[in-house]
This record gives sequence, structure tokens and C-alpha cells, in this order.
Amino acid sequence: MKTREEAIHYCASLENTYEDYPFRDKNWTVMRHKSNKKVFAWIFEKDGHIWINVKCQPGWLDFYRNTYPSVVPAFHLNKDHWNSIILDGTVPEDVIHDMIRQSHQLTRNG
Repeated sequence: MKTREEAIHYCASLENTYEDYPFRDKNWTVMRHKSNKKVFAWIFEKDGHIWINVKCQPGWLDFYRNTYPSVVPAFHLNKDHWNSIILDGTVPEDVIHDMIRQSHQLTRNG
């Protein structure tokens, strides 16, 4: 996964989700739950790459950050709960999918 379109397509394949553009800056795409409107993925371009902010369980935040140099504390979000995935080809696609699914699960209720 390297493009915004691929990220949006994967997020949209998850249950009861939709794509939104809530800001005047069209660089930001957010993926939300239909039921509670909560965002589970923030998709944007920065430094020549697409980034995805995803919520993460506390025990996994540092694991992903220490394992993959392209997983960093979230850009513009609470770094104690969110990571950014930089889509530069170094994080395996199955890991990206797992992280997005985890974020989807963590933001589902409320």
C-alpha cells in the first residue's frame, strides 16, 4: 500500500465506514464509522508520502514504533494513543491492514 486511493479503499472495505473531508484543506481524508461518526484513520500527504494516523492499543504503540522506522508517534494527534504509518513501502501491507483494523475496533464504540 502506497497511495491515498489504496488506503481509502482498504478502510472503506471495513464494516460500516465512510470517507469524509471535514477540513478546508483537501489534503486530509478521514475514515469514520457510520454509527458514531468517530474517525479511525486520518489519511494525508506529508513529505512526499501518504501517511495514515491510526489508534493503537497502548501495549502495541511502542512495539510498532520500535519495529518499523516508518511507524512514528502520530502527526497532529495524541501520541499516547495514535501512531502514524508512513506509506514508503517499508511496512508490510499485512501489518498496515492489521493496524487499520485495530484502529477500527478501538474506535467502534462510544
